[in-house]
Amino acid sequence: MHARVKDLDLYFERRGEGSPLLFLNGSGATIETSALLIDVFARSFEVVVHDQRGLGRSGIPPGPYSMADYASDAAALLDHVGWPSALVVGVSFGGMVAQELAVTWPDRIERLGLLCTSPGGIGGSSYPLHELAALPAKEQAEVGRSILDTRFTAEWLADHPSDRALVELMAERNSTARTDEQRRGAAEQLEARRHHDVYDRLKAISCPTFVACGRFDGIAPPSNSEAIAAQVPQAELREYDGGHAFFVQDPEALPQILAFLDGGTG
Repeated sequence: MHARVKDLDLYFERRGEGSPLLFLNGSGATIETSALLIDVFARSFEVVVHDQRGLGRSGIPPGPYSMADYASDAAALLDHVGWPSALVVGVSFGGMVAQELAVTWPDRIERLGLLCTSPGGIGGSSYPLHELAALPAKEQAEVGRSILDTRFTAEWLADHPSDRALVELMAERNSTARTDEQRRGAAEQLEARRHHDVYDRLKAISCPTFVACGRFDGIAPPSNSEAIAAQVPQAELREYDGGHAFFVQDPEALPQILAFLDGGTG
């Protein structure tokens, strides 16, 4: 399905039944590449998820893009589907968008899940992926592996087949061929991400908030989640055994996130 949002043709999908939940994807991720994770949430909630501007089947309007643009897209999508408010989950970059959405339109979010993300500013920024994207392919793969989970040496992966499979899955996702215009859209996203800073405004978030991180995350270190939780009035912080993809590494993570969104304490 498509929604016309100002200058943008926004592709989105609705999945599942239950309480309304807006799912916000990470850097470079699309509905297609995150389908397995989206479907986990769709088993408990009615999920609306979109390809962020510049990515997937959404339009690639002229840049530059700002974090405010991404949050405005999300708010406009809520309007399009007729949801005055919803549960919101943001993963990595999506967590940055979710923070911007929550400080700008706090009354539209009932419960908020911020996963492996950062507030920016003095609260801490995530790893500069715009710099990673400029590296030669071999070096990019090596650095990408080490920041996905700081334990991921060649020796570690040789002894941990499930983690090795995760690295291979991420490498396969990142190797998808793109047109020049798609590469531009992805670069615009990374540039907007580079300037993310919502730290000083986080006290405006008025809903119960679940902040979750992996203790070995080299992209969004646990200290960044700690900074978010210290600023958000109704925040609950959980640290899990894993890296940037802790929600597939630690079996306790997703059940606790889902329980929180369903009204529990996680």
